[in-house]
Amino acid sequence: MTQPRKGEARGKRRREATETIHFEDSALAKQLSGPNDRWLALIEDAFDVLMAAPGGAVTITGGTDEREAAKRAILDLHGRISSGHFDGEPDVKAAIRFARHDGEPGLTTEGVIRVGRRTVISPRTPNQAGYIDALAKYDLNFGVGPAGTGKTFLAVAYGAGELMAGRVKRLVVTRPAVEAGERLGFLPGDLAEKVDPYLQPIWDALQDLLGREALDKRRAAGEIEVAPLAFMRGRTLSNAFVIVDEAQNATVAQMKMVLTRIGEGARMVVTGDPSQVDLPPRERSGLAHAIDILHNVSTMKVTRFEKGDVVRHPIVAEIVEAYEADLARQNEARDSS
Repeated sequence: MTQPRKGEARGKRRREATETIHFEDSALAKQLSGPNDRWLALIEDAFDVLMAAPGGAVTITGGTDEREAAKRAILDLHGRISSGHFDGEPDVKAAIRFARHDGEPGLTTEGVIRVGRRTVISPRTPNQAGYIDALAKYDLNFGVGPAGTGKTFLAVAYGAGELMAGRVKRLVVTRPAVEAGERLGFLPGDLAEKVDPYLQPIWDALQDLLGREALDKRRAAGEIEVAPLAFMRGRTLSNAFVIVDEAQNATVAQMKMVLTRIGEGARMVVTGDPSQVDLPPRERSGLAHAIDILHNVSTMKVTRFEKGDVVRHPIVAEIVEAYEADLARQNEARDSS
């Protein structure tokens, strides 16, 4: 007896049940397929289903759980396209991430960041959606996790949106000027030229969000400030949205200093990656210390990002995973010695 090929057997199993989702706007439904059916192919591969988009509908063939997950992805994707919050393949992959978390909400118009009239930033993972929700609800937020998870960019975008909407008078972004294994102190130039390399990523993000002209205008007016952490000492930051970036490199004393700068009408977001501390070996990170001792503060929220939240190039998630595995091996070897 001739055995069916693996693909044929899988196809027969998939065809055990088919579900059809109908959409009123057939033109919009057609966009769900993507160029050369690319979007449907991504969802098929993610959930082991077969899909087609005849007319104003999408059919999904596969097992019960797989169909339900693929359906969640299609409905999320439909919402992104119909609301104008669609950025191509990254948002398709975002819809897939949300669909994998059964019970987690997908994209809603309330769950996006609006920067002025035109720029809309959508969450691409459930943790990002929870982070945006926390930024709206809590006076003090901590966003911690690996590089590439969007913790700093989303905080900057949210703060820029609050400034543009007039809900705060200033956006202040600060980070400790700690060298990551390099000595920059003897470089030529004045103080501003020496610290600019530490702050450039923030200026780049703000320029992407606001545009050069608007950024320069608000910077000249003193509405946007990006400065080293040491410049915060002795100040009271009122009616401001304050972001403390790269906080894993703040000492305990520096963290206490900056947290107590919060004035009337101010909110603060502290971001950092606890795995990338550049402080001297015996110096405890102020980020880890603050999270440990402030857990009972009523208006504080900690959002913990994971490697699954990495939204840069896919290789970044693999790099993070490799380093985490290496650290686990080192810890295991140390504990057994």
